[in-house]
Amino acid sequence: MGAYKGALSPKSSKLLPKTSGAFPKPDMPKTVTPLTVQDCKNAAPGSKAFDGGGLYLEVARSGSRYWYLKYRHNGAERRMGIGPFPAIALPAARTARDEAKAHLRAGRDPQQQQRVVVASNQTAAANTYEAIARELHQLNPLTWQDAHREKWLAMQERHLFARIGSLPVTQITAPILLAPLRVVEQQGKHETATSLRQYASQTLRYAVQTGRAERDVSIDLRGAIRAPIQRSYGAVTDVEKLPELIRAVHAYHGRSITREALWLSALLFQRPGNLRGLQWDWVSFSKHVIVIPSAEMKRTLRAKVQGKPHEVPLSSQAVDCLQRLKNLSGGGKYVFPSERTGERPMSDGTVNSALRRLGYSKEEMTAHGFRAMARTVLAEHHDIPESVLEELLGHGKPGPLGSAYDRTTWTRQRKEAMQAWGDFLDGFVTMPAKKATAKVVRLAGRAA
Repeated sequence: MGAYKGALSPKSSKLLPKTSGAFPKPDMPKTVTPLTVQDCKNAAPGSKAFDGGGLYLEVARSGSRYWYLKYRHNGAERRMGIGPFPAIALPAARTARDEAKAHLRAGRDPQQQQRVVVASNQTAAANTYEAIARELHQLNPLTWQDAHREKWLAMQERHLFARIGSLPVTQITAPILLAPLRVVEQQGKHETATSLRQYASQTLRYAVQTGRAERDVSIDLRGAIRAPIQRSYGAVTDVEKLPELIRAVHAYHGRSITREALWLSALLFQRPGNLRGLQWDWVSFSKHVIVIPSAEMKRTLRAKVQGKPHEVPLSSQAVDCLQRLKNLSGGGKYVFPSERTGERPMSDGTVNSALRRLGYSKEEMTAHGFRAMARTVLAEHHDIPESVLEELLGHGKPGPLGSAYDRTTWTRQRKEAMQAWGDFLDGFVTMPAKKATAKVVRLAGRAA
């Protein structure tokens, strides 16, 4: 047979490339040896030490070291900073790389996710319980009086901030909030624990209202704190024991301004907060009246804004007392200024402390007890109508419509009642101790 025409002759073999007998190898990815801690420490300034998977340690010429991750997202090469070495150790850097790879597999940009985490942490730091509580205290949207604002913040500083103040409000759960309340409760301070739960609720509700929390978890603690036993304020309501109290008040050997505070408390029987916060601008000697602004009264927010001032008629004894006080504190804002500074009123415990020094326990007599004392004695022994007494005490009108229709003020009757009360108490001061008895002076007629 003839040779196949297409066959190669020995001479044509030079056209074929000379090979070693093996096919050429394709380009293979470069193998990266994982770093060791020593490699990270020994990396030279100006170099990069690669750990694999895009993670590498960049060494600046100054010698500082910083972890970076190189990756591709949506077809573009990007670089993400992880943190400095050795603050970010080698295992932590690898964990960050793996987390970034997981984001990439899910179609997310890890650098963008990193910014979200940083922003969330910054927001959480700004939205701690203490920060929000102080913001609420500063803004005072509930228009609390100064005394209550001070107490509200001071109690939280003492009992809550140290334990939960640094926590973001989103991390506070009912058990976390309950823990500091339990500490207070176990000290026997049931009323304080109850108040703290209320203050925490106000803080958390404000966080919800401003979009920084989902809900007020204090709601779940209802019933978890033992409710305090409500007791009436200690008060001398036995008319036969009044002379001893009034003589003790006038014999008080402490500060003169405290003695006058005791006497004026008995004469005016206003709320202790209003009395100690009494300002000279509210006193009219010419009209024999004290006018307490509506905002300073114990009222609802709406009543504070829309209500009328509370007028307290002054007996001649009260005027004399205020004249003496004018010589003691007339140059300042408050009738009863603080010992430390005239910019604040006296402490809310001053009158109660004075009563303790006079030998009266808190079960026997309190600053608030002057109200119960006057209310009881004037009703039972002086025949003062209830409506007049309620107006003197600064209580709101009863009934669902309140003062919408009943707009009586009983101005004349209140003046007469206050003068009768002043004369009644003053009789115990001017009369010798052995002869001092509760002689009742009744107003002419009950009609008001």
